[in-house]
Amino acid sequence: MTVFVPGLSGESAAFYQALQADPERAAGVRFTGLHFPGINRNDYLALHSLARQRGYVMMPGLRAGFVDGRAELLQLDYPGIFRDLADCVDVDLAIAQVSPPDEQGRCSLGAAHDFHAAIWHKARRRVAHINPRMPRTRGSFAIRYDELDAVFEADSALLHYDGGAANDATIAHAALVASLVRDGDTLEFGVGKLPGAILNALSSHKNLRVWSGMVTAPVAKLVDAGVIAAQGAIDAGVALGDSAFYERIAKDSAFFFRPVSETHDVRRLAAIDNFCAINSAVEVDLFGQVNADSLGGKLLAGVGGLPAFAAGALLSPAGRSIIALPAATDDGRHSRIVAAFNRGLVALPRHAADFIVTEHGIAALRGLGIHQRAEALIAIAAPAFRAQLAAEWAEIARRL
Repeated sequence: MTVFVPGLSGESAAFYQALQADPERAAGVRFTGLHFPGINRNDYLALHSLARQRGYVMMPGLRAGFVDGRAELLQLDYPGIFRDLADCVDVDLAIAQVSPPDEQGRCSLGAAHDFHAAIWHKARRRVAHINPRMPRTRGSFAIRYDELDAVFEADSALLHYDGGAANDATIAHAALVASLVRDGDTLEFGVGKLPGAILNALSSHKNLRVWSGMVTAPVAKLVDAGVIAAQGAIDAGVALGDSAFYERIAKDSAFFFRPVSETHDVRRLAAIDNFCAINSAVEVDLFGQVNADSLGGKLLAGVGGLPAFAAGALLSPAGRSIIALPAATDDGRHSRIVAAFNRGLVALPRHAADFIVTEHGIAALRGLGIHQRAEALIAIAAPAFRAQLAAEWAEIARRL
C-alpha cells in the first residue's frame, strides 16, 4: 500500500503510535507526505525493515533509507510536491487529523491545510483521526464526515513548535529586515528565531497582511497590536505554535487557511500588490545565488516554498524578495557570504536576486551590474572575511 501521512502540525501522533505498537502493519507499506526536519520527528522507515518512504525533504530517517534503497527523495519545491502527489502517486490510504464535525458534517483540517487537497478525492480509502484538540478553522478545503471510510477518535497532543528566543544580534538583524517592509505590505515568512524576531520588529507598522505557507505564534501579537487589523488578513497553509495559538486560530477571523495549490500559486502571488517575501538561506554567493538547503554538498532539507514566493514577489507590483541570513556561522569560522558555490546547491538562481540582509547591512541587488553586486555583498559579509572575498572575486572576474 501507499499511505499518505500528513506532516507539520497535521501529523497524527496517535496513528504513528499505533504503528509503533504493531510494527508488522508497516511491512511493505510505502509512506508519503511532506515532513519537515526539526519539526516532524517520527521515523516511518524505522517502523519496519520492509517499510518504504517517498519523501520530498531530507530527514534523518530518510537519509538512512538511502543505504538500503528503501527511500526515494524527490527534489521538488512546494508546488512541485503538490503536483507530484496529485498526478504521480496512487494513494491507497489517506490519513487526516481533523476537528470533530460541525452541524453540517464538515471536519476542519485545523492547523494544517497544505497537501490534503492533492490526494483526498482520489485516495482509495480515507481515514480520519478525529481529535478534539484540533481547532476548527476557516479554510477553502474541508472534509465531509460522510465521505470517510473509517474514523478513529483520540484525544492526542498536537505538534507544538517554539522558534526560540532571539539574542541581541538577531534582534538587530531583524530590525534591518523590518526596515524594508512598508505599511500596507503583504508578507510571507518562514519559521525560526530570525523570522520570529522580524515579526516582533514590525510592531510600529500599519495595515499589514499575510499570505504565507506557514504562520507562527508571533503573528498573533501583530493582530493584537492592530498592525494586522483586517478580517481575513492572514492567509496561510499551516499554523505552528502552542495550544494557546491553536485555540487562537480557531476563534480569530483574521486567519484563513488554504492548500498549497493556492498559497504557493505564483499567479496569485504576482497579483498581490506590495508582496514582500522574507526567507532565510544557508549561503549566498557573490553572483547572488542562494543555497537554502545544503552544506558542503550534503542535503539538510529542501527548497520548500522559497522559489515560488521569490518569483511571486519579483512579479508583484512594488514587491520585494528578501533573503536574510547571518554573515557567518555560529562559531565565526566560516562566512555565509561566499565567493562562488563549490558544492552548495542552488535554490534561487542569480537572476532572482533582490535584497540580501545580514546583521552588517542590506545589499539591494536589483539593478546592479555584476561587479557592483559582488561589492554590495562583500560589504555585508562579516568583516573578517571581506578581504578574502574581494581577492577571490578579483580572480573570478578575471576568468569571466
